[in-house]
Amino acid sequence: MPELPEVETTRRGVEPWSCGQRVVAVQVREPRLRWPVPPDLAQRLQGQLIEAVERRAKYLLFRTVAGSLLVHLGMSGSLRVIRDQSPLLRHDHVEILLASGDRLRFNDPRRFGCMLWLEPATSHPLLEGLGPEPLSADFSGELLYRRSRGRRSAVKPFLMDGRIVVGVGNIYANEALFLAGIRPERPAGRIGLARYERLAEHVKQVLTSAISQGGTTLRDFVGGDGKPGYFAQQLYVYGRGGQPCKRCQRLLRECRLGQRATVYCVACQR
Repeated sequence: MPELPEVETTRRGVEPWSCGQRVVAVQVREPRLRWPVPPDLAQRLQGQLIEAVERRAKYLLFRTVAGSLLVHLGMSGSLRVIRDQSPLLRHDHVEILLASGDRLRFNDPRRFGCMLWLEPATSHPLLEGLGPEPLSADFSGELLYRRSRGRRSAVKPFLMDGRIVVGVGNIYANEALFLAGIRPERPAGRIGLARYERLAEHVKQVLTSAISQGGTTLRDFVGGDGKPGYFAQQLYVYGRGGQPCKRCQRLLRECRLGQRATVYCVACQR
């Protein structure tokens, strides 16, 4: 599933070509996504000027005076800028034609993504109750420490809880915990402030690095320009269970926490 760096990469890829452009037409070829595409989406979006392209957690928001288009990439979706006459692909479910002649194409083989409409000055249940952005000043080790008190659950699912902090998915939680030297199964409430400060620092570092390299392409993801990301080449632990640790050469262990694959080093993490 595309995580925060992949979604931010997509936002940065489509923003220069869509922001400031007027929507000429919207073609919905397949409305049966995770949540049905609103039947009046084309009517609401057509003729509107896209004033901003924002990201909240793993959601993209195309802002117009009339409202906002909310996009989620799901497990296998992509939103690409098409600047030529490339033919539609099998799973190109929605196409947005801009005044420039460029097109935004939403491709989603598994149809787990969504395209929804928000009225002006309104929220959506998908956006409510979310924690702070991990790259913002609101996210810190002190916040993690304070929110973790009394919790017996493991720190990795705690870190991945969108009510605590948004957008720290499985890949980047594995990596940040390794860099911070924290065992992923350690109870969240038994970790001190200093270690949480180190963890928050590495969350920011890992996400920033991944964004700068276009995300982590594991199977389906491509950015807004149709190109893959390259952060996978720098992964320390994710997807490397049974392989030597890049720091100490001990074999990495793999387990499941919260039904998610978890890889860690018994020597470098405690």
